[in-house]
Amino acid sequence: MDRTAWHELPPAAQEAVEKHTGRVDHAETAGSGVMSRLACTLHTALGRAFVKGTRLDDETAWMYDYEARVTRCAPRAPRLLWQVEAGGWLLVGYEFIDGHHPDLAPGSADLAPLVATLTALSAASWPATVRKKPLHVRWRGFFPADCTPDLEGGALVHTDVSALNMVATPDGIRLLDWALACPGPNWADTAFAVVRLIHAGHTPEQAEEAAREVPAYRAASSSAVSTFAHALHAVWENRERTDPLPHRAALTAAARSWAMFRGPAGA
Repeated sequence: MDRTAWHELPPAAQEAVEKHTGRVDHAETAGSGVMSRLACTLHTALGRAFVKGTRLDDETAWMYDYEARVTRCAPRAPRLLWQVEAGGWLLVGYEFIDGHHPDLAPGSADLAPLVATLTALSAASWPATVRKKPLHVRWRGFFPADCTPDLEGGALVHTDVSALNMVATPDGIRLLDWALACPGPNWADTAFAVVRLIHAGHTPEQAEEAAREVPAYRAASSSAVSTFAHALHAVWENRERTDPLPHRAALTAAARSWAMFRGPAGA
C-alpha cells in the first residue's frame, strides 16, 4: 500500500486533527507492520499520539471505524482519543504507548506479563453492537464441520497476538491493532499465542505449559484446542500458498509442529 505522510494530508484533515491535539510539531511515519494508508506518531503541543487512517473513498475505510469501536471495549488496548472525518479522510487517534516489543523466547522476563495480558483478554466479551463474522465462520472449510462447536464463543478475540502488535511497558503488555478482532472462544488468543511462542523458540510442550497458566486455556477441552491447532495450520498454510510473504513460512512451520503435537483434530 502507498503510504501517505502527515504533511501530505489535505489542510482540512490536518486542521480537524489539531483541534484535538493542538499544533503538530512534527510527525514520524510508522515503518513496516502497519497496513494503513496513513500511520504515524504525532508530536504535538499536548504530547504524542498515534494516528492511522485512510481516504473516505477507500473500500477499507469501514475497517477503521470498526477497529475504533472494538478498541473502545478491548482490555489492554490503547485508549481511543478521537475520530475525525475531514478533507476526504477518516483519521483515528490513539494513545501513544511507549515501550518495546516483548521478547517471547524461552526464559524471557516478558513471558509472565504476557500471561497476565492473555488472562485479561480471556475475560472480555464481544461487544454486541459490533457485527463481525465469528471465528468459526471465518475459518469455515478449514476444519471438520462436526467440530464447529469447538470454535464457537462470545469472547472478544484479537486473533493476531504477534509480538509486533504488543508493547511491553512498566505496567504490563499492551495490545495494539484490533482490526482483525472477532468473536470466538475465550481461550483463543492464548491458543494463537502458543504458535507465536513456538516460533520464538519454545517446543510445543513448553509453549502449552506457558499457555496453561491462563485459566481459560487450562479449562478448554483438549478436543477443542486440537481442532483450533489444525484449523490454524490449515488457514496459515493456505495463506502461504495463495499470498506468500517472507515471514509466513516460519509461522506455518510453527503451526504445523503444534498441530502434529496435538494429534488429530477434535481428539
